[in-house]
Amino acid sequence: MSAVDPSTVLCDETIPGGAYWTRVIRRHTTLRIVDLEGSRGVSCLCYNADDPVERYNAADTVKIQNMIFVTAGRVLFSDMGRVLFSITEDTSGHHDTLAGCSTPETNRARYGEGDYQHLRNDRHRDGRTNFLYALGRHGLGPRDVMPNLNFFTRVRVAAGGALEWIDGCEKPGAFIDLRAEMNVLVALSNTPHPLHPSPTYDPKPIRLLVWRSPLPGVDDRCRTFCEEAGRGFRNTDALFP
Repeated sequence: MSAVDPSTVLCDETIPGGAYWTRVIRRHTTLRIVDLEGSRGVSCLCYNADDPVERYNAADTVKIQNMIFVTAGRVLFSDMGRVLFSITEDTSGHHDTLAGCSTPETNRARYGEGDYQHLRNDRHRDGRTNFLYALGRHGLGPRDVMPNLNFFTRVRVAAGGALEWIDGCEKPGAFIDLRAEMNVLVALSNTPHPLHPSPTYDPKPIRLLVWRSPLPGVDDRCRTFCEEAGRGFRNTDALFP
């Protein structure tokens, strides 16, 4: 794992399986998400923290960069053509932009009933409910849940158009680094991907680090990946004169 200067670390937490996490990641700080034990998926939503009406746009992130998988050197676009996060390092290489998050219905279909009355803290938490809990802390609600990104997971589009899970993307110790290019409100749900094939509800813990990162140079690979990315950065930088 790439070393991080301890003097720059702002947050270092381990998040148990099934939990959610939310925080504002300030511009020019980096969020590292570490797959500690072979994750079954980490769902992510992100917003402009200064004006949450601007948020992650899955379609533009895919279309503008001409690929359905995001990895190091790519960025996460907002629906206003600006850059929320740059992916500066990625040792996993498997992140799904297509399938969305789990819901109470998908959990029941795969794992059976798993409510609090019967399982207490081992209940089957799902991505959508966790997002609602996380966003509620910031005055947001159901209408603010949009198509999300799933880390440490991979799907493919079958010939008939259905999405299929691809095995082999679970890599204990893998991580992804997300550098904030504006003040980003992020919500994570550490819950299994809706297509994960296991019939047992068993989400794994993740580690989250946030640190102050150096300012990117003019030759930064995320800024120079394509002309559209450069335009997105110029639009973003204009918010911070």
